[in-house]
Amino acid sequence: MKKKDRYKKIIEYFSEHQPHAETELSYSDPYELIVAVILSAQCTDKRVNIISPDFFKTFPEPLVLANASVEEVFEVIKSCSFPNNKAKHLVGMAKTLTSKFNGVVPSDIDDLQKLPGIGRKSANVILSVVFNKPAMAVDTHVFRVSERIGLTTHSKNPLQTEIELVKNIPEEKIAIAHHWLLLHGRYVCTARNPKCFDCGISSICKYFFKK
Repeated sequence: MKKKDRYKKIIEYFSEHQPHAETELSYSDPYELIVAVILSAQCTDKRVNIISPDFFKTFPEPLVLANASVEEVFEVIKSCSFPNNKAKHLVGMAKTLTSKFNGVVPSDIDDLQKLPGIGRKSANVILSVVFNKPAMAVDTHVFRVSERIGLTTHSKNPLQTEIELVKNIPEEKIAIAHHWLLLHGRYVCTARNPKCFDCGISSICKYFFKK
């Protein structure tokens, strides 16, 4: 199967079966999402959603978080992975957000990456989820699934995967395609023992026919 045909069929499948795919992180505004994204690094969305309510009661806006100590933040987030580093990133993010952006989460990828704890992948999550921009966030699920099912070929890093996906997915589908691939990798196309016989795209999956 040609790659362009695989893209077409996969997009058609997910458009029909997951037309409203979205992030599983709980948030109500851009500030809350950026905090959740920082907390989610190497941590489950489920755990982040457990931590978030108390966090936002304690630090309801960027200015309050910017004036908090790293130790105070650590106490609230200590049940997540790497709480020491994340506490530093969260306070640094809030300080930069208030000092350089007047507390308003920017909608530019370069500006977002000026915030501590926000790399390219996280910036793309924020751009696509909050601002509905055609940004492709490539996390471990997206990177692995894209190569496994045949959407990318020999990608060596997330940026190569991002470039190839953006080139081949219609612009209006890019933001939701991130969620399609992520959720597919999280629940069906798992790293170990993928559920190929429960998968709706196995008939067009490169990996399935190599097994």
